[in-house]
Amino acid sequence: MIERQLRPTGAAHVLAGVLVALIGASGMKGQNTVASPAAPRRGTSQGVPGAHLDYAPGKAPRFWSIALADTVMARYPDYRVAYWKPWSYVQGYMFHGFDALYLATGNRKYLDYIQRYIDNFVDGSGAFHGDQLNSLDNLMTGSSIAALYGYTHDPRYKTAAGQFRAAFDSYPRSKDGQFWHGQRGPHMWIDGIFMGQMFLMRYGKEIGDSDYCWNEAARQIAVFARHAGKDDSGLYLHAWTEDAANAPWADPKTGLSPEVWSEGLGWYALVIPELLAAMPAGHAKRAEVLDIYTRLSAGLRHTQDPKTGGWFMIVDKGAEPGNWIDPSGTAMFVYSIQRGVDLGLLNAAEYAPVARKGYEALLRFAKVNDRGLVDLEGGGDGIGVKKDYATYVNFPRTTNAKEAVGGFLWAAAIMERERLQGAR
Repeated sequence: MIERQLRPTGAAHVLAGVLVALIGASGMKGQNTVASPAAPRRGTSQGVPGAHLDYAPGKAPRFWSIALADTVMARYPDYRVAYWKPWSYVQGYMFHGFDALYLATGNRKYLDYIQRYIDNFVDGSGAFHGDQLNSLDNLMTGSSIAALYGYTHDPRYKTAAGQFRAAFDSYPRSKDGQFWHGQRGPHMWIDGIFMGQMFLMRYGKEIGDSDYCWNEAARQIAVFARHAGKDDSGLYLHAWTEDAANAPWADPKTGLSPEVWSEGLGWYALVIPELLAAMPAGHAKRAEVLDIYTRLSAGLRHTQDPKTGGWFMIVDKGAEPGNWIDPSGTAMFVYSIQRGVDLGLLNAAEYAPVARKGYEALLRFAKVNDRGLVDLEGGGDGIGVKKDYATYVNFPRTTNAKEAVGGFLWAAAIMERERLQGAR
């Protein structure tokens, strides 16, 4: 994940960005050109002025997942202007939650929102006109392009997704095969495991080349586990590097970052059960990936805060001064554990209560504001690898931090799935 510091964005600027983005073209299917939104800016927008919904302020909605997705669509009619640049990993992260809602409810509006965004970047011939495909972050939202091909069989999406797939063939790696996080040196972040593999798994499912996709995803998960495991805890540090001299966060001898950061570990916890759900039962690497997942889940169960049910910013140091319950990491762990229970990978009697308590903790961060929109308090917006404990826990917290909002949608969608399906 790219580190970004939240900065306030004026309402007039946000509205101007939306209007500029909408003038001239709206990303309609079949266009041969794509529209350019307003100039990139740092931080996360709180949305267009005047956005409102009919949810009752201060009261829990019937479905948090639907209320949050409705909030995202109301705040960002043009999703390109939500974050620090038009094409980012955050949209793809959020769209996985939209995809889950589409599957659970059958409501086409969730798929339409994804498609409107993607069609701003894929022209009539299938050429991709978004950001450069030279970082794992930039590759992640390609998963939504592959998903659209699976739903529509529009060849434009297959062509565009092929450009993302080709980027992996020459992407830089560590000596033992792990993808660099970006192009600035052999630094491997846990975030990148999620970013790259979410695309490969969806590509393998919807389009093809599945042997490579499963093999590569398993390899990335396993290589990171061999490097960055913290003792025998089942937990993993944020990053490792082959060039410690040029990584200020790295131990000069081991090349490891110092802490088990909740959101970073959350990216890893999300992607592993998704791979286990997608790869064939007889895959040669399945047992290794499953072992990583079961040990990670046990580590999360042991570090869950018994008082709140959430997980701390630095997962295994809940008793240390300044540590705090992180809504982003908590949401990710809730999803991961419940996904394992649903897939039969984890013992339901042992782990379902862990997910339920975590979800109860997560809901304490959510509220419906006076405009009927869902706000999520207390997350950190765009946190990169840090040099020490103090720098992590003193990172500013804010309202509607983008990763926390995306994680909340994943967690709410899976925890509410049976009720959503029953309400169809």
